[in-house]
Amino acid sequence: MNIQILSEHKLSSVAPLNQFDVEKRDVELTLVKDQNGVQYTSSSIVPTPAARAGPPGSSDVDRETWGKKIDFLLSVIGFAVDLANVWRFPYLCYKNGGGAFLIPYILFLVIAGMPLFYMELALGQYNREGAATIWKICPVFKGVGYTVILIALYVGFYYNVIIAWSLHYLFSSMTSELPWLKCGNSWNSPNCTDPKAINGSVLGNGTSYSKYKITPAAEYYERGVLHLHESRGIHDLGLPRWELSLCLVVVVFILYFSLWKGVKSSGKVVYITATMPYVVLFVLLIRGITLPGSMDGIRAYLHIDFNRLNNLEVWIDAATQIFYSLGAGFGVLIAFASYNKFDNNCYRDALLTSTVNCVTSFFSGFAIFSVLGYMAYKHKVKIEDVATEGAGLVFIIYPEAISTLPGSTFWAIVFFIMLLTLGIDSSMGGMEAVLTGLTDDFKILKRNRKVFTFATAFGTFLVALFCITNGGIYVLTLLDKYAAGTSILFGVLIEAIGVSWFYGVDRFSEDIERMMGFKPGLYWRLCWKFVSPAFLLFVVIASTLTASGLKYDEYIFPNWSNLLGWGVAMSSMLFVPCYAVYKFFSLPGTFKEVCIKSCFSLKHWLAI
Repeated sequence: MNIQILSEHKLSSVAPLNQFDVEKRDVELTLVKDQNGVQYTSSSIVPTPAARAGPPGSSDVDRETWGKKIDFLLSVIGFAVDLANVWRFPYLCYKNGGGAFLIPYILFLVIAGMPLFYMELALGQYNREGAATIWKICPVFKGVGYTVILIALYVGFYYNVIIAWSLHYLFSSMTSELPWLKCGNSWNSPNCTDPKAINGSVLGNGTSYSKYKITPAAEYYERGVLHLHESRGIHDLGLPRWELSLCLVVVVFILYFSLWKGVKSSGKVVYITATMPYVVLFVLLIRGITLPGSMDGIRAYLHIDFNRLNNLEVWIDAATQIFYSLGAGFGVLIAFASYNKFDNNCYRDALLTSTVNCVTSFFSGFAIFSVLGYMAYKHKVKIEDVATEGAGLVFIIYPEAISTLPGSTFWAIVFFIMLLTLGIDSSMGGMEAVLTGLTDDFKILKRNRKVFTFATAFGTFLVALFCITNGGIYVLTLLDKYAAGTSILFGVLIEAIGVSWFYGVDRFSEDIERMMGFKPGLYWRLCWKFVSPAFLLFVVIASTLTASGLKYDEYIFPNWSNLLGWGVAMSSMLFVPCYAVYKFFSLPGTFKEVCIKSCFSLKHWLAI
């Protein structure tokens, strides 16, 4: 029987350290009991299997691991590459100077995005814990773990609804004639206008085609799917739509059966969900560049306007996009990395997956703007009149373009399969962060993971029902703005400060050296200590200063809905100060002893 005993101080009475020429913090004693008595051996000289399996003091040496390395890589890529890569980045790039936008985007990727990505993977892999219990390294910051877990849960409430929309469109595409091709359907208004009759001369008055709400595609989305015309605002929600409810049930069941067995099951699902979008994007690009006007769209996408770099808004857009695109701060990267083998090279993984994510964003722009160029050509308008972002792009403009192509049913099915797979693995990542974070903290949940997974999935389903009512788009807009806006930026800022300034960059670097055999270079240490916190502070301040009231198209939300939104945001952020106060007053000892115990792990404050 092997029993691990951490020895951080007063070891000289057992064995002099200088004869082994090692530092105290690297020494671990192994008590080996056999028939002949007790023998003490320095594990830095004779490492035990448990010492090789995890960090010193790890209590979870039997933790589940990924079946294969590729399972982990695809899971991280699948989480990071989501709908925003398709419906947000291409438009931001076009709007903010085309190729010139890549300058601040790549700059922020290198000085902040990659360091934060690397930091979270290393944290999770070394400590082999979820987002909450990982803060055994600095107990006073455990509240930030609960903050990011709650944010990931909030995002699941509405993100699953967008996946349900995609599924609804997928089912609706399985017809000989796409339902958003023509007017005359039960959901169309008397004002519905054939797209062929809409051109530059008809629009006029600065009205862009993308904002034209009486086309068949626009009316199918807002009247046929959302039934928005039956709601007067966020105060008038109505009942959930049964068609979307069924789609949401399917989405929740997919998530449950992908996650109920942990990474052993989810690691296999991503073989499809993480790779399918690349196949579809490539197919759509090949089809897109054969369309008339496609080259005009691509030229507009890549047009370089360096003068746009003089605008602060461009830099803010680049900073926020790189942050949200990589997905740092949601607890997902920590959760995924915690299932890695202890000596896995997470440095290489961080560089690879973050690069793949950003290249995917850029590549998707070609598939999107080739079709937007075709739309502009077809309606004889400028690219700027059809260019848009968000749901309007993937549920109105792109489907309308597809509906005019030969074999439109096939192209629609392919496109919405891509949206479905983009959303599923990102939602899987968010839910895994919640499951891992809480099961690591509460062992009763770990023993009943399948039941807890079902309860979490069912809970997200119940809340999501508010987003599929007649006025559900207003609830979704509120959650999208406040649930993971300022709160997630705040959470990651506190996380970066906790790791870099309280736990310490030097100690963190030593942890990485124990895993991979080499310390991070000076560049990474400087980024973690100074650049990344400064970057996050800039993004927090910029997002706060540029924040505006809630709005959906022409609908202005009432003041009480903004207060409700801030209540949602504060409900997660308050975990940070509340837990810090709780921790401080719950620990025994003098003021100095409590401060030390709050800010340092057990093995480190014993050494002070």
